[in-house]
Amino acid sequence: MSNHLASYLDFAVETAYLAGRLTLGYFQAGIRPDFKADQTPVTVADQKAEELIRGRIEKKFPDHAILGEEFGESAHKGASHRWYIDPIDGTKAFTRGVPLYGVLLGLEIEGRVEAGVAYFPALDEMVAAATGLGCRFNGRPARVSSVGRMADAVATFTDPGSFAQYGRAEAWQRISQAAYVCAGWGDAYGHCLVATGRAEVMLDAVVNIWDCAPFPPILKEAGGYFGDWSGNEIICANEAISANAAVLPRVLELIRG
Repeated sequence: MSNHLASYLDFAVETAYLAGRLTLGYFQAGIRPDFKADQTPVTVADQKAEELIRGRIEKKFPDHAILGEEFGESAHKGASHRWYIDPIDGTKAFTRGVPLYGVLLGLEIEGRVEAGVAYFPALDEMVAAATGLGCRFNGRPARVSSVGRMADAVATFTDPGSFAQYGRAEAWQRISQAAYVCAGWGDAYGHCLVATGRAEVMLDAVVNIWDCAPFPPILKEAGGYFGDWSGNEIICANEAISANAAVLPRVLELIRG
């Protein structure tokens, strides 16, 4: 499978890059978002980027299923391969001109995510991985940090208000008090900071499946963990944590209280 995964990963890297460059044409250009039914923002850049990604997948892999944030699920029910698309993860950052937004692609094969890419166009940072092929940050091998004590750990998050909203206030308080630094370098960028050794823990109290899809292979191949707040390596829990291997047991202990 490794040869197939390498070709899938190359395709995903190129596709995420092209979509990301498209978004830069709209970045810091004063565009205003519309709001979806759930009150999350969406822009023409989100839509155009997903159209680009979908078009490339449909042309290259017409039998593959697709699930994207903006245009939903394709009709290929039961397909062995499914692509997850978040054309702009961090649309709120994007609309405010903050460069931490990313383009996310994940490929699930037979129910397991085997390849993932996160590209941050405004920073020109690419993190990509596939099972057995390692994790790379701008083409170079990436590893989680070796920090082993929470007292030395950097913990990141997206929205501090979400912890109370989703019943995680006490867990977050314990983690934030135990960590060396807590910084709001959130959304997908926080998970990539963990994968590249620049932070030790990233916590999301609420996420969608397309927010999570690239990260199981990215974190696993980098030597870390991505999954839910109970230690399960899944993408469908509507919550997520990334951590290096050394602090993960303590993070889960702090969550349990």
